[in-house]
Amino acid sequence: MAILMQLTLTRPSCFFSLRKQLSSSLRRYGVTRRSMASDPTAAHTTRFDFLVIGGGSGGLAGARRAAELGAATAVIESHRLGGTCVNVGCVPKKVMWNAAVHAEYLHDHSDYGFDVENVHFSWEILKAKRDAYVSRLNRIYRNNLDKAKITTIQGHARFTSDPEPTVEVGGRKYTAPHILIATGGQPSVLSEAEVPGAGLGISSDGFFELESLPKRSVIVGAGYIAVEMAGILSTLGSKTSLIIRQTGVLRNFDSFISTNCTKELQNSGIDVWKNSHVKSVCKTDRGLEVTLVTKDPEKNNEEKISTIQEVDCLLWAIGRQPNTSGLNIGEMGVDTDEKGHIVVDEFQNTSRPGIYAVGDVCGKALLTPVAIAAGRKLAHRLFEGKKDSKLDYSTVPTVVFSHPPIGTVGLTEEEAITSRGKENVKIYNTSFTPMYHAITSRKSLCIMKLVCVGKEEKVVGLHMQGLGCDEMLQGFSVAIKMGATKADFDKTIAIHPTSSEEFVTMR
Repeated sequence: MAILMQLTLTRPSCFFSLRKQLSSSLRRYGVTRRSMASDPTAAHTTRFDFLVIGGGSGGLAGARRAAELGAATAVIESHRLGGTCVNVGCVPKKVMWNAAVHAEYLHDHSDYGFDVENVHFSWEILKAKRDAYVSRLNRIYRNNLDKAKITTIQGHARFTSDPEPTVEVGGRKYTAPHILIATGGQPSVLSEAEVPGAGLGISSDGFFELESLPKRSVIVGAGYIAVEMAGILSTLGSKTSLIIRQTGVLRNFDSFISTNCTKELQNSGIDVWKNSHVKSVCKTDRGLEVTLVTKDPEKNNEEKISTIQEVDCLLWAIGRQPNTSGLNIGEMGVDTDEKGHIVVDEFQNTSRPGIYAVGDVCGKALLTPVAIAAGRKLAHRLFEGKKDSKLDYSTVPTVVFSHPPIGTVGLTEEEAITSRGKENVKIYNTSFTPMYHAITSRKSLCIMKLVCVGKEEKVVGLHMQGLGCDEMLQGFSVAIKMGATKADFDKTIAIHPTSSEEFVTMR
């Protein structure tokens, strides 16, 4: 074992696979493998093979995979395990969206023969169950780390000026030949100088702290978080306004989706204020008063001042920023871009050797599964000797949990034309009323679009909004990732009656 520990100091990537095999053999004979981590009670710096800053999706995925490959691993987290996704993101958001879907279906029950009078909704019961679920996930994450023999360090990490990359947490120092920054992001906020009274509003984080359903809500933003929050609040019964600077939401999506989603928001009863921004916010005895400036493009952008009164909830959803404050990454010479995101190459390397970054802190494809995949790929490269292990960031599918949901993967029509030329792009699209709504008074369209390129009509983009599109996307994403053509879609037998069959019958 002394020889084994001596070899560990050289840290060749291929060694970790060998160490994992040796550990397994030793356990069969009742011998416990020694961790490379030094005694945490000692005065000197504690050493690991892999040190992860941030216990969110990407950090935990990378840490657990590294530990599986034999690396002595530690995770530093200042808040709750699970990061944004588990605590104030995907997971609790999906619970709220599920509740909103129930509310939508209630409108349709009478059309399907059900008597549902006197139905009562309790935000308080929903919140209690949602929060209990999130707490359970926090415990599961901690148990998984313990089972993997990963050291959990609670507190804020800060890089020191030591010769080798080292972080300090609560007065103790930790180092490793491989340090991963996976600190994620946080909602962007406006200052009082930018918008007087901005602090009277909340962010998407604050949404999950609301103790009751607001009677009157104002959401500011045009991205997917704004769209989702507005949809949830409105569908559950809050009178909702959405403030957007231009004429449509989701402007980075295919225009087909952006236009339709904006219409769906308006059709659902949300008051969409286009070409508008918040000028100021003040508090009155009847709630918040939000003052807006709206430009009229038909009158040379003439400005009109309006107010929305008696607002219970003003929610800013104006973007996100990286969590790098306090890390002191400048001390390490780690490069960041103009927005503060850590700059990495295709292998997640930063500008400082031995320091890596994954997830939202890098500012690219801000999605939980992307961070997870990147963290695991990195672990395989560092501790299994797979030198070419890296994440392919192309053709990443994503869903917006709007009402109805949006599914999209690959290039938009605009991107395809820019990269391949208009003459090489062929578009197929359709819109229809799903069979579910054939007998309901409430109507909602399903729209679908295929973006194809070249003579072979390779499918490089797929975009849809409608009932069930969230669950429909994954399978089509596999086909597109494999290089499917329009002919491949055409050769596939339709499943009838479903909305998804439209993708294999388009002409």
